[in-house]
Amino acid sequence: MRSHKQSLIVGGLFVVFIGGLGFFQHFQSFSPNRSSNSVKLKKPSRFEESRIEKTELVENEPSALFNDPAISQAWGLKKADAGRAWSVSKGSKNILVAVIDTGADIHHEDLDSNIWTNPGESGLDSSGRDKATNAIDDDRNGFVDDVHGWNFVSNNGLLTDNHGHGTHIACIVGAKAGNNKGISGISPEVSLMILKYFDPKVAGTDNLKNTVASIKYAVKMGANIINYSGGGTEFSQEEHDAIVEAEKKGVLFVAAAGNERSNSDVSRYYPADYGLSNIISVTAIDKQTEVLSSSNYGIETVDIAAPGNNIISCLPNSTYGTMTGTSQATAFVTGAAVLAMAKREAYKAVEVKKYILSTGDAESSLISKTRNYRQLNLYKALTMLDQGTNLAGVKSNDSFNNEFTSDPNLKRTKSVDEVSAFGKSLIKNLDKANRLGTKQPASGGVNSN
Repeated sequence: MRSHKQSLIVGGLFVVFIGGLGFFQHFQSFSPNRSSNSVKLKKPSRFEESRIEKTELVENEPSALFNDPAISQAWGLKKADAGRAWSVSKGSKNILVAVIDTGADIHHEDLDSNIWTNPGESGLDSSGRDKATNAIDDDRNGFVDDVHGWNFVSNNGLLTDNHGHGTHIACIVGAKAGNNKGISGISPEVSLMILKYFDPKVAGTDNLKNTVASIKYAVKMGANIINYSGGGTEFSQEEHDAIVEAEKKGVLFVAAAGNERSNSDVSRYYPADYGLSNIISVTAIDKQTEVLSSSNYGIETVDIAAPGNNIISCLPNSTYGTMTGTSQATAFVTGAAVLAMAKREAYKAVEVKKYILSTGDAESSLISKTRNYRQLNLYKALTMLDQGTNLAGVKSNDSFNNEFTSDPNLKRTKSVDEVSAFGKSLIKNLDKANRLGTKQPASGGVNSN
């Protein structure tokens, strides 16, 4: 009898162990190494995987901000003070963001009108043919029919997103607003250049090489900001030099701190940790302003924290769902940069970086996690642009705290109070949405590869 009971106990523990291991592997975000030919890891190199919670239907919310149905589920907008930020700036189509990722659904109902169109590859050629499909390098930039960007995996202009990650990121940055569809991006007015460096359906590709080529293309074609969510632990001189060229052109490079669950001060993660003046390294936080257990951190290497847990955004085929990781947080910061550049179009990378980092909300939970122990505050980054704020986020005038605050109930200056009716409506609706809480997608998790 005793032996039988022991066998049952041992067997039960074994089942629990195996089940727990499977659960962990299913929900774990990962950051594969940079080698495209690794035999130890059967995971895509330099790509930050995130678990996808997908829903085919986004239910209407009566108090939805911008009348976009899923806004009440977008807790990150409230966290980053988006409502008041949009009363100052909603972005601009003149700001060009290169999204280097898995491609994007450029025909998505919530994204299509914000996709960049290459002027040199649009219209009719001398023979009356559509430049977009005439198989000619009309603008002589070395790429044939690169109408909305380029696919560096297959070396063509087809930007199909076979994963979902790229579409998700693009919409966080710049989903349309006020169209009765899905969500609103951080910068609802923007131009998005889609550059594809990874495709889960294409094996054996050199993702690092594709990344470098994508960076060079973005700089060559006049991007103001580059959003990049991948990376690895190995230094690449070629990648570093490509970002240096972007730095020289005043291009801001917003990079994910990585999902390695590690201290980047000890174990560097690239390209976020190259230490260049135009790079912003971003880690992810949850609703309680705690850095996610899966996210990298570092007081010397990670610049700022932004919402990155269960972020709702677009997925291919005009669907929606949530994803988690530093990739999502990075897109928040990229959107913030668009808003800032749109307000002051002359601003270059180092200036925009300064205001985003110095005007965030200081949080005690971030003291041992980021360089400036701050979380992104979209509104402050815009309203403090001309207020003499220094790199520490302190204004020389002692009246600073009375003039600006992230709390709309505290005293504010005339310039803040006299926002447009449109802006006040956004704030009101965002507050309502926050009180309603978040609805859960009516589906299970899908671990995409």
